[in-house]
Amino acid sequence: MFDHPLTQTWQLEMFPGGSDSAAFRSFLLDIEEKSARLKALVSAETKPADLDVWSERIALTQWLKGALMEADSFIGCLEAQNQNDKEAQRLNGRLQTMNAEFTSILSQLDGWFLLMDDNEWDKLLLLEAAKGGRFWLQERRRLASEKLSPEMESLISALAVDGYHAWGNHYQTAVGRIQLNVTDEHGQLHTYSAGQAANQFHHPDHEVRKEIFRLWEEAWEEQADICSAAINHLAGFRIRVYEQRGWHSVLQEPLAINRMSEQTLNTIWAVIHANKQPFVNYLHRKAELIGVEKLHWYDLEAPISPSVKRVEYDKAASLIVEQFARFNPDLSRFAKTVFENRWVEAENRSAKRPGGFCTSFPLSGETRIFMTYGGTTSNVSTLAHELGHAYHQHVMKDLPILSQDYAMNVAETASTFAELIVADAAVREADNDQERIILLEEKIQSSVAYFMNIHARYLFETSFYEERSHGLVSTERLKQIMEEAQRQAYCDELASYHPYFWAAKLHFYLTDVPFYNFPYTFGYLFSAGIYARAIQEGPAFTDKYISLLRDTASMSVEELAAKHLGVDLQQPDFWQSAIDMTIKDVEMFLQLTEK
Repeated sequence: MFDHPLTQTWQLEMFPGGSDSAAFRSFLLDIEEKSARLKALVSAETKPADLDVWSERIALTQWLKGALMEADSFIGCLEAQNQNDKEAQRLNGRLQTMNAEFTSILSQLDGWFLLMDDNEWDKLLLLEAAKGGRFWLQERRRLASEKLSPEMESLISALAVDGYHAWGNHYQTAVGRIQLNVTDEHGQLHTYSAGQAANQFHHPDHEVRKEIFRLWEEAWEEQADICSAAINHLAGFRIRVYEQRGWHSVLQEPLAINRMSEQTLNTIWAVIHANKQPFVNYLHRKAELIGVEKLHWYDLEAPISPSVKRVEYDKAASLIVEQFARFNPDLSRFAKTVFENRWVEAENRSAKRPGGFCTSFPLSGETRIFMTYGGTTSNVSTLAHELGHAYHQHVMKDLPILSQDYAMNVAETASTFAELIVADAAVREADNDQERIILLEEKIQSSVAYFMNIHARYLFETSFYEERSHGLVSTERLKQIMEEAQRQAYCDELASYHPYFWAAKLHFYLTDVPFYNFPYTFGYLFSAGIYARAIQEGPAFTDKYISLLRDTASMSVEELAAKHLGVDLQQPDFWQSAIDMTIKDVEMFLQLTEK
């Protein structure tokens, strides 16, 4: 498949030199200069409908949006690959100031939008500079009418740098301190970073997982005070801003960001709630298979076979490229390019951030994938998942920057779709029932994560924000809310839970997207429904799929589904058809493991 062994460290040659890159510092200066130019243009005394001025305003806005994403991706890569890179952290502080300035400028731009009458607005949308960005422009004008004055929104953005965003950065401080000292069965001491420790929850030995989890909880308990302060102040900032805007629901912003209605969200959770019993049955069966009365939190990702099949990185890459080819040759060629060009950081080493992500460089037309590859089948799924993200960006890279600004929920569609291709193929081509059981269980783990783990996060944040609106929430109460949410989401079927999950999970501390939870479940089910359609229609569906991806930043999710799938997302039918596909996996698993 590949002409030479693959390298598991990425190259970031768009800005050579890492955090000391002279090219990157020059790029930041260019951003600051163009930002100053745009600020002058939006501050200038002019007529609201001066089209010549608007052409330059929109062109600069588009370039700056792409450039700031490029810079954010580069710094994010630097921080992820080495949590001890202090210079990268300083660069991130500088970038946050620049982002705040851009947000302030956009607020002023919104003010101009509101000054224009409909006739003037229609003329603006016909400008060549506005071509491809009309949906984004119209969306900003509509949202601007729901916010405070541009001056007040600019002030909020400025204060957020050393307030809101600064509190979000405290997670990086906390996770950078996490070190677990573990003695293995041979008496050898291992020191694990947070990312390495998280991989140990896939260990086949129950006692090893139990000990790792004990140390994990102790490590996060030591960081609990700083995490408690951070999450309280993040929520407090949002709540106060929402109050000033007259917003009565903490879901208003995340729903707007994800371009979906609350009715769609409620329908998804209702369908999941009505279909949890098969997954409860799976939890019971897995407990039997690994020899415990009930699963503990640290057993959820445990292998059901004591002999864990290790998949070498090069083999995983080859498998993914081969399986992608059966669905879409273009997807396969792209994945091969990603591996050969070293766009993936997968090396298992200390000082790396936990988790995985794909980030895009819109001006360079490239992407980068980050993960810690440990050779598990779950790692293979993660790799396929992140390649799906990368392909989504790839098929959109020729579009204007404003037409590439898709939301998180549809971003999870392409990634989960890619993951399904690989997982389904592996189950079909298993050599025997024992291997098929193991692969099915990996797939079902994903369903449990999206239907139960993500649900717990959603329930936690919903409850936490309600209590936070009345005052600070103590560390002990945060633990209680978290465990209550987990018990509800898992139908109280686990023997123990993870009360410090609110401290350990990065997603609760991200300041760009509040409620970083339900979009995952949306994307998982949406992709399952699309996958069912792809199986039904065969190769002819490929072009439809690419067209759907290219439209993800140009309409609401309800409009997207109606246009490309002919379905109503506010009704349960589509979601039921999607969850039915995941239930088939459970039914097969239960049948194959029946004694």
